[in-house]
Amino acid sequence: MNFTAKTIADFLHGELVGNPDVMVSDVSRIEEGKQGTLSFLANPRYEKYLYTTQSSIVLINRDLPINGKLEPTLIKVEDAYKAFATLLELYASSLPKKSGTEQPSFIHPTAVIGSDCYIGAFAYVGEKVTVGNNVKLYPHVYIGDGVRISDNTILYAGVKVYQGCAIGANCIIHASTVIGSDGFGFAQGDDKGFKKIPQLGNVIIEDDVEIGSNVSIDRATMGSTLIGRGTKIDNLVQIAHNVEVGINTVIISQAGIAGSTKVGKNCVIAAQAGLVGHIKIGDNVIIGAQSGVSNNVEENKICLGSPAIDAGTQKKALVVFKKLPEIYKKMNEFERYIKEHPQDESKKNPD
Repeated sequence: MNFTAKTIADFLHGELVGNPDVMVSDVSRIEEGKQGTLSFLANPRYEKYLYTTQSSIVLINRDLPINGKLEPTLIKVEDAYKAFATLLELYASSLPKKSGTEQPSFIHPTAVIGSDCYIGAFAYVGEKVTVGNNVKLYPHVYIGDGVRISDNTILYAGVKVYQGCAIGANCIIHASTVIGSDGFGFAQGDDKGFKKIPQLGNVIIEDDVEIGSNVSIDRATMGSTLIGRGTKIDNLVQIAHNVEVGINTVIISQAGIAGSTKVGKNCVIAAQAGLVGHIKIGDNVIIGAQSGVSNNVEENKICLGSPAIDAGTQKKALVVFKKLPEIYKKMNEFERYIKEHPQDESKKNPD
């Protein structure tokens, strides 16, 4: 689908500088721009490419100064990154939509399927499932008995949702993610063997949540594992049984949260961070990459390291840590000096 610069500028309420009739049919990164594509410039580090790119249209911030000759048509907006994201949404909405039920697939007679849904080949929809309107279940999706899925939610290929779980409206769950697998609950007996504890709860995912690929969210032992509204979860994340994640929280790749931990709203848990079980993370907390959190964290805190501590303290500690080899060397030199000059020490202590 082709768009003119004027059409895009009008849609974004932007200021047009250049040819209003230039056409684009695709997007590209500004450093790899090609004729007929649109790019954006939001990071100042990439400003040099504005003067060399072959892109036909570039979105820029209104306050960006122009310091050279330009080839592309410019559209000036308040926030180029957000404007570009808005255009991508427009483009995505214009693409053909999947619809209907492909065969072979299985839908239990007691399942209730809303209007305008897509059910891909080899999908399985179990007993007493409720699926809302405009839901898309891509091939090989498994929906267990009693699951509820609300309107406009998309489950990509191979997603598995175990029995009794609930997924809200406008959610996106990417390929091969598992919702509602058993929590890791075992009791060790006198013989040192492990007896499985039945996991009788479920998982509740609220509205507007996006979950990446190969994520595992375990069902609660009793009650519910809860993912709050607007939360975004990256690929390869593990969330254990009875965890509760507050609204608008971001959890990044390879992070893991152990059982019964409560995470507040508007938090960021960075890549490869690990949280032990039965702790509480306050609202607006940022946990740095590869941090190991073993205690409660108060709201509005930033913590780093393993064990995780306040970011300011951790940064000071890292400065000292880098100097440890030098400090160790000086200590050894001092010890040798004391051994070689015992008389100097005796002068300091005449008694």
